[in-house]
Amino acid sequence: MRVYVPTTLADLAAAHPDGALEQSAAYAVTPALREWYVSDDLEELEYAALVRAAQSSLRLLAAAPTAPRRRVVVALDAPDASVRPFDGDEYQDQASLGRVTLAGPVRLAKIAAVHADVADQEVADDVAAAAEAIGKADAGDDDAQFTVDGAEDHELLWYATQEIAALLS
Repeated sequence: MRVYVPTTLADLAAAHPDGALEQSAAYAVTPALREWYVSDDLEELEYAALVRAAQSSLRLLAAAPTAPRRRVVVALDAPDASVRPFDGDEYQDQASLGRVTLAGPVRLAKIAAVHADVADQEVADDVAAAAEAIGKADAGDDDAQFTVDGAEDHELLWYATQEIAALLS
């Protein structure tokens, strides 16, 4: 199963090259996401899971004020047995659709790719503003949601695993 693990550049750097991300929250194409998105196109559904992971990366950035202001999502193919449904409340809000829990750490040697914001000041400013606003957006503040949506206007770039070192430099 393809899963998308939200992280930060700082956490990715700490785990690179031979380590593991300790992040257990991830996003995948779940029945709830399928029902909400109303699509049978797997590529569209995986993109929706990636976007949710990028939003979760904003929450990690909000909790790590010294981390570079770039959203980062690690993509990997995990065995189905290592992916569990999210243990949150029965009701899932839109931001938690597709959320799953990984059984163990994410070994960087096993990842398929990394998705990250481009190193650009405008993007960094938008991501910084979104990280600051994400808590209010989660609480239903429409102005804050507009700020978060501004970061989502920037597509994440795809990096092959052999490009991680360059991404971190």
